[in-house]
Amino acid sequence: MSSIEPIEMDHHRKQLLSDVRHLVEKYRAIFDWDIPDVDQKAADHEIIEGMRGALAVVEQELTQLAPRQEL
Repeated sequence: MSSIEPIEMDHHRKQLLSDVRHLVEKYRAIFDWDIPDVDQKAADHEIIEGMRGALAVVEQELTQLAPRQEL
């Protein structure tokens, strides 16, 4: 039997991508405000790495909160 969660995620994938792009642009703007003559390539790398780290923390938090599955 197939799980419904991947199907539901497929329905929201475009919105999720849009939201992530918006978040990246938010932090690009902050770097632009805070750093005159910002190295955009370096800033983009730092933003993406920061987002990866934040996602890892959120994933760990969710995993710790998830109820155990009974087999």
